[in-house]
Amino acid sequence: MSVPKGSSAKSSQPDLNLLLRRVAAGDQLAMTSLYDTSSKVLYGLLLRILNEHALAEEVLLDVYMQVWRQAGSYDELRGSPMAWMATIARSRAIDRLRSGRQELLLRESFEGFDENARSEIDVEETAAIAEMQGTVRDALATLPAEQREVIEMAYYGGLSHSEIALHLEQPLGTVKTRIRLGMIKLRDILQPGAAELKR
Repeated sequence: MSVPKGSSAKSSQPDLNLLLRRVAAGDQLAMTSLYDTSSKVLYGLLLRILNEHALAEEVLLDVYMQVWRQAGSYDELRGSPMAWMATIARSRAIDRLRSGRQELLLRESFEGFDENARSEIDVEETAAIAEMQGTVRDALATLPAEQREVIEMAYYGGLSHSEIALHLEQPLGTVKTRIRLGMIKLRDILQPGAAELKR
């Protein structure tokens, strides 16, 4: 008796519903299996939205961190595991696109302007930029030490997330989380100033 074409491949695929239940119970091996089974599809989705490989890889890690934390909230009656994870991925990617412009503005305030550009800016705008840089420094001082440290290393020191993790002997995910939390707090503090600078 012949086996229907493709049935062996299908039967070898892990049951994502079962994997998610195991992940919700804290099973790290199930999380690894879930990642191996689904990450290619989710990465493709993120790449189409973000159009940048490194950014898609970074957001993919965020997606699986959220899946790990929220696996217990998955409801089989409301859709498939892939649909649930794709919704998380799409939301994360859109959030990253929205935050990109504001993060660029903050980055420019950290880095300042070179002398050639500065000579083309009138006195009032130069004063506004200097005030914004002072505001950023003051805002940095309000952050917890571990968040302030990684943000300063990234924006003042020009180090990548991986380099910071190596230097501090911390997991890469911890460094990324600290930077992200710190940047969210800075955006909240600097929102009025950022709006003024954009005018």
